[in-house]
Amino acid sequence: MKSEILVLGSTGSIGYAFTENLLSKNIPVTIIVRDVAKAKNLFQSFNHVEIIKGDVQDLNLLKQVATDKKYIFHGINYPYNEWFGNMDVVTNKIIEAANLNKAMIVFPGNVYNYGNTPLIKEDSSENPCTRKGALRVEIEKTLRDAANAGKCKVLNVCLPDFWGPNVLNEGIKPIFINALNGKAVPYSVRVDIPHQMVFTKDAAEIMVRLMQRGVQKPYENYNYGGQVHPTMKGLLNQISRLANAPKKITVYPKWLFSVLGIFMPVMKEVKEMLYLFDGTVLLDDSKVRSIFPDFKETPLYEAITETLNWFRESFKL
Repeated sequence: MKSEILVLGSTGSIGYAFTENLLSKNIPVTIIVRDVAKAKNLFQSFNHVEIIKGDVQDLNLLKQVATDKKYIFHGINYPYNEWFGNMDVVTNKIIEAANLNKAMIVFPGNVYNYGNTPLIKEDSSENPCTRKGALRVEIEKTLRDAANAGKCKVLNVCLPDFWGPNVLNEGIKPIFINALNGKAVPYSVRVDIPHQMVFTKDAAEIMVRLMQRGVQKPYENYNYGGQVHPTMKGLLNQISRLANAPKKITVYPKWLFSVLGIFMPVMKEVKEMLYLFDGTVLLDDSKVRSIFPDFKETPLYEAITETLNWFRESFKL
């Protein structure tokens, strides 16, 4: 069976979960990766995956691979300090590739567009309070304009913070690594307030379902919020308990990021996002839940255990 789906960013957090979801259903997938060995390792237990070596910024390659694709998953992400000049540029290239076959671009959005808005609905006004939030607004406008111009279709699924297997950002990876090593788990700013997070495998299931359902308009957006944890302390303690580690948490204060930002460009960029850890921002996902009333999140115990096992095996802990 020939693949109709091109996944970009398949070895990253969300792209990995999306690709794994499709492959587990025996749906063929084509991926473009810079690190073929990493991709083979991640997807070694699956058939129906076509791995193409290359850089998504190579427009000729991207167009060549995308020519006959009906769906393109845009899971490309860069370190915060490399967003400008990369995220916007690569999005335009993906649109150009999608235009060849009028493909649907499946785009995992985030809450940055809305700034410090306590409750975000699909029709909430965009009000970014950070540079990266303003860039996300610009990128999503580019996608919306392209869809309305008939170049492609766009399915935008807005997500909160995410965690799960192969989520290796510096906010999540140290939590699971430290827990497995019996150390205090780190978190930023506050652990005593509600925080919304999504298990990547649940996000992938929602995005695949929405993709297969199709869009009625050129551009459609949905929220999926996952689970609201009453406090991060409770979630972190549960991770430690399941890893047989002491229930200890190290909370990094805001001032620390100011100091680290002097020496580390990415930490300077992290600093402006700390409002998301100093207060509670929630996605209202009642629309998508009404579409899929049978959908149930992975039980928290199972999700944590699976993630711990993935980190244990991947890092030989």
